[in-house]
Amino acid sequence: MVTANKRSIVHMDLDSFFVSVERLFDNRLKGRPILIGGTGDRGVVASCSYEARVYGIHSAMPMRTARQLCPEALIIRGDSERYSQKSHEITEIIRESVPLFEKSSIDEFYIDYSGMDRFFGCFKMAHELRQKIIKETGLPISLGLSENKTVSKVATGEAKPNNEKEVPYGSEKPFLAPLSIRKIPMIGEKTAHSLYGMGVKKIQTLQTMPQELLESAFGKNGKLLWNKANGIDKSLVVPYSEAKSISTENTFSQDTIDVKMLEATLVAMTEQLATKLRKNHQLTCCASVKIRYSDFDTHTMQQRIPYTAADHTLLPVVKDLFRKLYNRRMLIRLIGIRFSALVHGHYQINLFEDTEDSIKLYQALDRINVKYGEKTVCRAVGMSVGSRNFNPFNGNSH
Repeated sequence: MVTANKRSIVHMDLDSFFVSVERLFDNRLKGRPILIGGTGDRGVVASCSYEARVYGIHSAMPMRTARQLCPEALIIRGDSERYSQKSHEITEIIRESVPLFEKSSIDEFYIDYSGMDRFFGCFKMAHELRQKIIKETGLPISLGLSENKTVSKVATGEAKPNNEKEVPYGSEKPFLAPLSIRKIPMIGEKTAHSLYGMGVKKIQTLQTMPQELLESAFGKNGKLLWNKANGIDKSLVVPYSEAKSISTENTFSQDTIDVKMLEATLVAMTEQLATKLRKNHQLTCCASVKIRYSDFDTHTMQQRIPYTAADHTLLPVVKDLFRKLYNRRMLIRLIGIRFSALVHGHYQINLFEDTEDSIKLYQALDRINVKYGEKTVCRAVGMSVGSRNFNPFNGNSH
């Protein structure tokens, strides 16, 4: 019996997205083990082909380790602009085709087809959308359909590569039961290691464990873990909107022409907005800078960029926009920064620039600043504005 509250949630994920895009432009790459990411010894793997995965290679692995596992792999630095453009093309196809969708990362989407079964059949609609994406972009994509986001995401993983899978309503638990606990999205290496120590390797074991036991071992995440293992997930599909943004402005107590101080202020503002992006699990692909001169003449300039939440990627863009804008050489009253076209998604490794050390550094900085307060740790140049009572969130934040 189908309840009135039945939901139909589709998860779509592009297969080895960066690798697939590269193969669109170079047929010689097909069938070969491909590694995309930092080419130096301290670089990390951003994406790898299925031919490389059979050697045990995975994303975020140090490139030197990947090269040892598969010496014959072809290493490509990657083209972030190209990947962002392809992601935008797919986003527009989905936008034109569905009533409600969430873009959770550059290559991953959730679609809410709830209530559409009575008219068309959700799996048929999802299948047709997937075929449209493949036909119009040439990129392989997999999908999963179930009653909720967690089960659909796991189903997509089981469907890969380039296939689709439906988990009928009411069969979530038996579908999940035989799978490894690592298939549950929230279970990372650390949690998995703890569960292995408890003798838990399959989701079925998690399903039969007392919820209280998991809560005592993992705190509030224990209940969430138990729910996901049992195919329970009430989280909603968050509507995608390019208008979403975060911004901040700083009006100086005295109009200034001190370029060094202005750039130091921009650094501090960018750092803390980027920290907020990562804290909210968001990425931006559009940066804007605003200048208001002492005569209230106001100018803004923006630039599209690859999706990111990394300070070292955003800072050069912000500084460059400021230098292009500041051409009157007169006193400045206000400066502002805005990051827009936000999507939900954890900070994604920029495999073309990030190193294993830089990724760990960001994680450590964010933990410290969340625990002890903003600007506990920041770039030295940004500290110089602290004595000026600068508050990087004294403007608008949306």
